[in-house]
Parts: sequence; structure tokens; C-alpha cells
Amino acid sequence: VGGDLGQALLDNNYYASATNYGWDVGGDVVGDRTDIGHWWEWFRGPNSAAILAALYSESGQNFGDYGAWPRLATDPGGENQIIMFKSCFPNSALQGDPGAAPPPIGSNPLRGQDAYSEFHTVANAKGIYMDLLEYLSTRQDKLFIVITAPPLIDGTWSSNARVFNDWLVND
Repeated sequence: VGGDLGQALLDNNYYASATNYGWDVGGDVVGDRTDIGHWWEWFRGPNSAAILAALYSESGQNFGDYGAWPRLATDPGGENQIIMFKSCFPNSALQGDPGAAPPPIGSNPLRGQDAYSEFHTVANAKGIYMDLLEYLSTRQDKLFIVITAPPLIDGTWSSNARVFNDWLVND
């Protein structure tokens, strides 16, 4: 919207839809849960089938306070083929030892947790994304794009955020 992404997608014949804060799936406001630990709920948790069905069929703009963006006049129908997702800036405050091994997903305490959780560590975040990859790799019909969280002004955990983002992009 503000960065002209909508116009660029329109210019290249893409029909862009979105979810946002407040996005509701059958009474479950999952749009308010977009931190790293929440992505496990969206893609792997007990309600993931319903969430993903709604996500793949979403055709609204759901722009909240951001305003509408330009897009093709006619919905082409069918499932969304490209899924972009991101967590906001608090997710850059990843704590812990950046070299620690990720825990197995069954014992990963970040599952379902927000960025303010004591379990919001580099190792746990890596574990979440490693498990997401198990699901994402089964959907060869879709392109998933993970956008790394922007940095915080407070540099306390900035080196951990860089380690994690580099890992996410390169590994």
C-alpha cells in the first residue's frame, strides 16, 4: 500500500489479497496471532486445516487501517498460489544463545507463543521454521515467501536477529 506493492502486483497481473489483524476463521481471530510461535498454529497446529483452507481461499483486501490498494478488477477465482507471511518488529527480539540447537518440535515451548514469551529464542524460532518447512514442502503447488522481521531500535538482541534472519534466508 504505502510502498506501492499493490500497484506493482497489479502492473504484473497479480490479484493481491490479504489477511490482517482481526482476521477471523470460524470464530478464531488468528489475524491477531502472527508472531513466530503463532505460525506453528497456522501451519501445523490442531486447527491448521481450517486456517489454511481459509487462507488459501481468501480473496478480500482486509486492509484494516492501511487503506485499499489497487488490484485487478475481477477476482480470478481459485486458491491463492503465493502466500507471503511475516511477523512484526517485536519478533526481532530473539533471546538466547544463537548457536544453541533447535529443540524437537514436540518439546518446543515457543509453539503458540508470542514474541514476548520467555521462550522467544533463536533456537526455538529455528525449530518452529524447521517444522513449518515439513508442511510447506508438501505444497509444491504454492510458493511460500517468509519475510524476515524488521530490526528493533533497541540493539540488545540485534545480533541474534541477524543470525536468525541470515539462517532463515541461507539455511
